[in-house]
Amino acid sequence: MSPLPQEAALRAAIGATEAQLFVADIKASCAFYVAKLGFTCVFTYGDPPFYAHVRRDGGRLNLRCVEQPLVDPGLRAREVFLSATMTIESRAETEALYAEFTAAGVALAQELRQEAWGAWTFIVKDPDGNLLLFAGRDR
Repeated sequence: MSPLPQEAALRAAIGATEAQLFVADIKASCAFYVAKLGFTCVFTYGDPPFYAHVRRDGGRLNLRCVEQPLVDPGLRAREVFLSATMTIESRAETEALYAEFTAAGVALAQELRQEAWGAWTFIVKDPDGNLLLFAGRDR
């Protein structure tokens, strides 16, 4: 059976992506993302929990418990291996988010700065060493 013309023309669109971060303790990680970064814990899974999903606006992260780091912590720090990138709508919003996180005492791997390509960025370091880049453009 051949597809109908409108079925053949249908192109699936990717609606969002979700980074998976590897963590040592699901409960502690969820507490960090909720209390310090303003995310909501959508769910945890397992007994005891070994997987969780957190969300803040369009930012979605999956947290997966592992017994030991999958990336050498020294190498991650030296090479600045990012675990996730989150796009912010504007420079002003990026600055506001940076101020929110610094007021909450969040550890930063990189202070707010303007990149050569024009984006304003900063990098947060979670308790497991995952590096999250937040980036916004002038608008």
